[in-house]
Amino acid sequence: MPSQSQFEMTAVGHDVFPNRENYVDPLTIRKLQVRLLPLLFLLFVVAWIDRINIGFAALTMNKELGISSEQFGFAAGIFFIGYFLFEVPSNLLLHKVGARIWITRILITWGILATMTGGVRTIHQFYFMRFLLGLAEAGYFPGMILYLTRWFPRRERAQALVLFMLGGPVAKIVGAPISGLILDHIHWLGLSSWRWLLMLEGAPAIACGLLTYFLLPSRPEEAKFLSSAENEYLQRALHHEEEQKLTQYNYSVLQTFVNSRVWYLAIVDLGVLIGKYALDFWAPQLLKSVSGAHSNTVIGFLAVVPHLAGLIAMVLVSRSSDRRLERRWHAAVPAMLGGLSLLLMGSFHSPFVLVALLSLLATGVYSWGAPFWALPSELLTGSSAAAGIGIINSVASLGGFVGPWVVGAMGIWVGGVYGALAITGVPLLVSAASLLFLPNRLNIGNRETSRSPRGSKCPEIMTSGKFSQYAAARQAVADDSGII
Repeated sequence: MPSQSQFEMTAVGHDVFPNRENYVDPLTIRKLQVRLLPLLFLLFVVAWIDRINIGFAALTMNKELGISSEQFGFAAGIFFIGYFLFEVPSNLLLHKVGARIWITRILITWGILATMTGGVRTIHQFYFMRFLLGLAEAGYFPGMILYLTRWFPRRERAQALVLFMLGGPVAKIVGAPISGLILDHIHWLGLSSWRWLLMLEGAPAIACGLLTYFLLPSRPEEAKFLSSAENEYLQRALHHEEEQKLTQYNYSVLQTFVNSRVWYLAIVDLGVLIGKYALDFWAPQLLKSVSGAHSNTVIGFLAVVPHLAGLIAMVLVSRSSDRRLERRWHAAVPAMLGGLSLLLMGSFHSPFVLVALLSLLATGVYSWGAPFWALPSELLTGSSAAAGIGIINSVASLGGFVGPWVVGAMGIWVGGVYGALAITGVPLLVSAASLLFLPNRLNIGNRETSRSPRGSKCPEIMTSGKFSQYAAARQAVADDSGII
């Protein structure tokens, strides 16, 4: 069986493909997508359901426990205080011990705590369990961002991120109707339906934790689903990109903590998440107030519409961002749309217009994610990436505290929930404008492609007709050697 270098010389000897340090075969990328992303997607669906299902639980829980709007906003947000405190340490531990072990730990502990939340009897117990849940889940999202940057080259990164992050809207598309059905129909053993909602939706995280331990490789060196040649090409391309970053940005962990651009990105993301979590925690109550629906099941199905719109927009924006290797505008424009939708929400009170504005908001805050999170990975590497991504997400996660709390507490002073929602729209607009002040050179490296993707610009191949010759030569080598 020929070595990787022999295969490379065969291609070059036919004058088909140059020796490119950052080339990764499209088939290798496809294997990574098929093998890694479905599991990561499933885990993200479970994470989001556990994080936001109290928005539906509130439809019956608040009355039973005597929880006010202000108390509910605080309970929804205190999750993110715990999340903030343990985010960076958790991400550094993931970098040290490996993704498989650490993600397994996160899933099992948060599954246990999410299930136990269904047993709370007082608002103070509820506060405490939400805080512990935040501690347990801390590091999961930035850990997954870090994990994907160690598998997917730059040209593929935004699409890989969005295929993972689609778990967010899908969790709401699937979780909203299920939550409504549980609230209306499950009252087993004399327990309230909202308790069953929290317990039944918390348990899958424990099972997924066990699944992760056996199925998730920590790094490319452990990827048995890749051939040795494919693995060599992938590691060489990723190493080449790391070297490119190190020539321009070479930070230690301590330097990362005082890096102004890392903190700038953290504050920018904070503004967007303030609006995003206002949507996540308050949409069910908003829809119930304007629709007049008495069935929680109906509210659950109405809540699906905005998340479907956001899901479609995520895919389209991430593909455009990767194709153009442009991140700032692809993140800023969606944030502007989300901010405008929140500002307009108080002007209309019909169910149709509210669903349309919630859809515009979901389109904005979901589309923001993939191009934005491609930015830190172009600035940081190694342990500095673990620290930097953790800092950005931990600071930004405080938006999950501020957003719900502002809507619950400020509604008293600004004419109700709609006035408070308009306030949360301002940070989105500020974040969108702030992102555009970042210099273009943050998109480091040249614009050469890390592979020859469909529809991408690869002048020396696509314009010369050599791509088809290369494919034929590659297949000939494969037939002789079994490389593929």
